Amino acid sequence: MTPSQNDATPLAVIAIGGNSLIKDRSQPQVHHQWDAVRETAGHIANMIQAGWRAVITHGNGPQVGFILRRNELAMHEVHTTPLDVIVADTQGSIGYMLQQALNNEFYQRGIERQCVTIVTQVRVDANDPAFQHPTKPIGGFLDEAAAARFAAEGWPVIEDAGRGWRRVVASPKPQEIIEIEAIRQAVAAGWIVIAVGGGGIPVARNRRGELRGVPAVIDKDLASGLLASQLQADLFLISTGVEKVMLYFGQPQERPLDRMNREEARRYLAEGHFAPGSMRPKIEACLAFLDQAPHSDAYALITNPENLERALHGETGTRLVR
Repeated sequence: MTPSQNDATPLAVIAIGGNSLIKDRSQPQVHHQWDAVRETAGHIANMIQAGWRAVITHGNGPQVGFILRRNELAMHEVHTTPLDVIVADTQGSIGYMLQQALNNEFYQRGIERQCVTIVTQVRVDANDPAFQHPTKPIGGFLDEAAAARFAAEGWPVIEDAGRGWRRVVASPKPQEIIEIEAIRQAVAAGWIVIAVGGGGIPVARNRRGELRGVPAVIDKDLASGLLASQLQADLFLISTGVEKVMLYFGQPQERPLDRMNREEARRYLAEGHFAPGSMRPKIEACLAFLDQAPHSDAYALITNPENLERALHGETGTRLVR
């Protein structure tokens, strides 16, 4: 790895979604996850070979669900796992897969970079209103009896559009990335960094000022946008399941967006074009980044993994600018 304390190459924060880790929900087995991760790593390696530095974040929703399900099946045999520890578990396992796949790509291509994972805590406000109104579904679908059992144990549950019941937890806003300085130093030293996995391990400070894990899930895109802002990235790239952002999504008048500025994006948000829990937090994260962008040429980009290179060349994707 070549040291790069004065590296002037542009920096991208790349937020990869669940489709980059599990392409087919009917085939979630680990060997299929490896196939998806290696494909995604190839696209990211192309960026780095073209001259980008990168910090990579990732989702973890399905993996958290798998661990919760294993807890349920083994609940009479072993202890259960707190949600903050589950997020830490997934940061380690997904980070391992990504860094191995990327390092293999670098080795095969002769790229003098290496990848490292930083287990990352993200502080939230213990008084965030989200804790009073948990809305983020986690785990699999439950029948009514199982939902009642979890409710009796103190888990909030909701009925999900006639498909069954699901547990919900709070999704507070990210306030501070605890390991931000370590991430900065790793980037400055030339590492390709994986951080803030799953939105970060949710922590809050107690009365003594000590960090403690809290039962919550932080939105991955909002945490990634905060990271991109604090690193003063040149590009905030969200890799998701669609090639472009759409207006009137799923309706007869559906229309793709090639480009929008902050004013347009805020107007579309106010008009209700972007669904909560789906495209809305992605647009909000891009706006938060652009509001703090280090220079006028910084931009955000939303597209799917297979179109990443074309989007970087302006051929597809949705580009958000100041």
